Amino acid sequence: MLGLFLRRVLVSIPLLGVVSFLVFSLIVLVPGDAAVALAGPDPDPAQIAAVRERLGLNDPYLVQYWNWLSGVLQGDLGDSLFTSQTVWSSISARLPATLSLAGLALLLAIVLGITVGSVAGLRPGTWIDRVATVTASVGVAVPYFWVGMILVLFLAIDNTLLPAVGYIPLTSDPVSWLQHLIIPATALALAPAAVIARQTRASVATVMSEDYVRTAKAKGLSPVRVVGKHALKNAALPVVTVFGIEANRLIGGTVVIEQLFALPGIGQLAYQAVFARDFPVVQGVVLVSAVMVLMINILVDVSYGYFNPRIRQS
Repeated sequence: MLGLFLRRVLVSIPLLGVVSFLVFSLIVLVPGDAAVALAGPDPDPAQIAAVRERLGLNDPYLVQYWNWLSGVLQGDLGDSLFTSQTVWSSISARLPATLSLAGLALLLAIVLGITVGSVAGLRPGTWIDRVATVTASVGVAVPYFWVGMILVLFLAIDNTLLPAVGYIPLTSDPVSWLQHLIIPATALALAPAAVIARQTRASVATVMSEDYVRTAKAKGLSPVRVVGKHALKNAALPVVTVFGIEANRLIGGTVVIEQLFALPGIGQLAYQAVFARDFPVVQGVVLVSAVMVLMINILVDVSYGYFNPRIRQS
């Protein structure tokens, strides 16, 4: 397993280099000129030229990229153009909120998706299967923000069971931390849970019709052992693949959810930085998010070796 992990990390290094170049190219793709924004109201050409010189925007594009990449390799993502704080300090201060939201949403998606999908897959064609399939289809179609607003209406406004907005750090008050995250995490987890449930249902239904499952039943093994030891592990590969895809999509979904529920995460930071044309912050957030996506993909690839020893041996 360790060898498989190291191989996946080495393969990801060139990809990370390409990602870093694309991330730096955001300074060209994002509309607006940082020098104009920083020069103040009604700047004259001399002021704009001075700001461009100070920011190094007059250097050739590849020189700018190399200077930025050199800093990144040393752990320096640059400084915010407006707050003068380092980009990494701004990201690290908001990262716990995003990781808490994404982590809880992933946990809910896994538990709900695998549970519903397994129950439906073990009883294909029954009313349970039909209800689970219809519910999963609705869950895939419903957008995050609509689910979030409905949950706020019923749980925070009509019944005041949970807070509607805000965030409390885990280290300050674990109970309040969970209460503030239940609604946004549920809204964010619904679509991934539905996709995981559909894939789990299809995989379990297929595996349960295989010869080795019928052989295990004929040997007199209990249904729990048949399902747990033989069926679920062999049905896990497609589910893990879908989980990796949905986890990556979920990271992008935090931008909308954090804005809706006023969560101080890196999604909200990116949203504010885009409108302020704070290019170093935008580049830093996108780079950190890209690294998180690559890490998820590596973990998914390594998990294949656990569920299928042939992949590990190859």
